[in-house]
Amino acid sequence: MGIAHIDCDAFYASVEKRDDPTLEDRPLIVGHAGGRGVVTTACYLARISGVRSAMPMFQALELCPDAVVLPPDMAKYKRVSEAIRAIFLSATPMVEPVSLDEAYLDLTYEHRTSAPTAAQALAHIARRVEDEIGITVSVGLSANKFLAKLASELQKPAGFSVIGRAEAKAFLAPLSVRKIHGVGAATARRMESDGTRTIADLQAQSARQLEARYGRFGRRLASFVHGEDDRAVTPARPTKSISAETTFRRDTGSRADLVDTAGGLCQQVARQLQRKQLAGGTVVLKLKTSDFRILTRNKRLAHPTQRVDVLVQAATSLIEKEADGRTFRLIGVGAAGLGPADEADPADLFAFATNGAD
Repeated sequence: MGIAHIDCDAFYASVEKRDDPTLEDRPLIVGHAGGRGVVTTACYLARISGVRSAMPMFQALELCPDAVVLPPDMAKYKRVSEAIRAIFLSATPMVEPVSLDEAYLDLTYEHRTSAPTAAQALAHIARRVEDEIGITVSVGLSANKFLAKLASELQKPAGFSVIGRAEAKAFLAPLSVRKIHGVGAATARRMESDGTRTIADLQAQSARQLEARYGRFGRRLASFVHGEDDRAVTPARPTKSISAETTFRRDTGSRADLVDTAGGLCQQVARQLQRKQLAGGTVVLKLKTSDFRILTRNKRLAHPTQRVDVLVQAATSLIEKEADGRTFRLIGVGAAGLGPADEADPADLFAFATNGAD
């Protein structure tokens, strides 16, 4: 066994408590306050009261009125994440980040740098993160990514759990189907309405039955429920898109508001493209209506770009087609069809659109 999943415990809240010791014994919620604010994360003291990520802030404060609320400081969290990742990389070059606060590591013999066993390497990592970074992590170790992630969730916070390959099927059997990574609330409700409540219920079905019922995911499900997962730890994934989005304080149908907000988002996207030395060949507009419908529109460019004005012009043309009286609660702008920066913005070409929204 040498595949690990490491998850920082209540990452944003833990970093804030590290930086302000007066918060140590107080319930802390990180997120934006206000009518539309939601919980980004909550410390474990707040979670005891029922506060959860993505919960509306007003509801969280009803459950935990004594909580301290802080806005997220993403720049700080990214710096801390990079420092933690450096510790991971000291143990193995095979690190696959999932988000700022979690990653998979391949600590099999051929990739482990020094420790005699994967378990010892992980113990050393956890100790270093606590000593050098000032927060705790929960660790799962197993034979594959699916089992490792499940193991890391068993004893949070500051847990270290191992699921052996031989015991995996029996260990999984009594667990709720909701424990399976990839089974969201809607899929879980569908399963439960069919009488499928435990992983044992899924183990009793053939791969063909699962695929017929759950489509492509059914094929992967058939492996997961028996403790099998052939996904490799992939150290670097090519960036497929770069985007930025924001939620309006009040729903708006104003073309001017939409275009003005899109302009700021285009600046963020352009900065990311430049920093990552990439260029976008397609501009993507995302809108969420007041009734929570998500609309996605695309415009392909004549040439890849890093330029703000090109992104703004494309986004504006897409907005004009959608600003038809409906009101929107969220807008996002992205760049897709990414390529190397040296292909961006030929100096003698200013026209950019080759066709309309796809």
